Amino acid sequence: MKYTALGDLRVSRLGLGCMGMSHLYTGHSIDNASAVRTLHRALDLGVTHLDTAELYGPLSNETLLGSALHGRRDDVVLATKFGLRSHTGKKAPVDSSELSIRIAVEGSLRRLQTDRIDLYYQHRVDPDVPIEDVMGTLSALVDEGKIRHVGLSEAGKGTIRRAHAVHPVAAVQSEYSLWSRDADDGTLDVLSELGIGFVPYSPLNRGLLTGKIRSLDPLDADDWRRTNPRFLPGALERNLETLREVTVVADEVSATEAQVALAWLLARDPSWSPIPGTTRIDHLEEDLGALDIVLSDAQMQRLTDIAPAVGGHHTEAQMQLFDR
Repeated sequence: MKYTALGDLRVSRLGLGCMGMSHLYTGHSIDNASAVRTLHRALDLGVTHLDTAELYGPLSNETLLGSALHGRRDDVVLATKFGLRSHTGKKAPVDSSELSIRIAVEGSLRRLQTDRIDLYYQHRVDPDVPIEDVMGTLSALVDEGKIRHVGLSEAGKGTIRRAHAVHPVAAVQSEYSLWSRDADDGTLDVLSELGIGFVPYSPLNRGLLTGKIRSLDPLDADDWRRTNPRFLPGALERNLETLREVTVVADEVSATEAQVALAWLLARDPSWSPIPGTTRIDHLEEDLGALDIVLSDAQMQRLTDIAPAVGGHHTEAQMQLFDR
């Protein structure tokens, strides 16, 4: 395993996004025993960066990790998120009021069976609560020892600067992949300037960049991806055509499409820690194989120049919650 740092948190270059073990991908959710085996295999292979959220399940993903990490808590950097569930009765989809945050953190600590959260993200920026107030609450939780570091998810450049001025931001998490490059709007430059780590989520575009999804047929009727713009009829077929360039490079380096997509991310910046998600040990081991893939400058450029995906990476309603 290779490692990097998010602030002063030492993490594996590839982490593990745990959402799919409990949330959204109905057809790929698995029983807890199988999930625990996958999590334990990840730890055995040196993965130290695990990502969850109270929203996932909801709540059950944190409970799963709490059970899986029994006796191994000190082996990992544990990241979770608050803010997309209200604990105060607020009707809006986001709630980062002090009361909601404090209720959320106590619930996460209990479900995760831990006395501290290593990296605590605001899941989405709350337009009704100034980020300075949110960071003040989180700074107090750091002082109380309940969380160690603060993160932001899908936050814009101005918000990141304002937040970091109140309390250090260790990491920003955004969707980023060959097909999702919103953070190229200058956000990555701000992170570099301020010394903030970057955690790309959905680096394999919810499985589409693996080459293993050729149609919607394997997905359950209520699998969330059926509503994702890039999986809709018409868009899916065009995106699979674009994927051919990834396949060509994969053949050149004797790797899989997933490994090439991850290797491209890893080569972009040695400080990044992408968090591909999987429920299966074989896919986990395949993903970690990306750490050994070396892409030439020409191959990196061909991948960087790949045609944009057809369709947004979230629905229009979901994108309204992004801070840009």
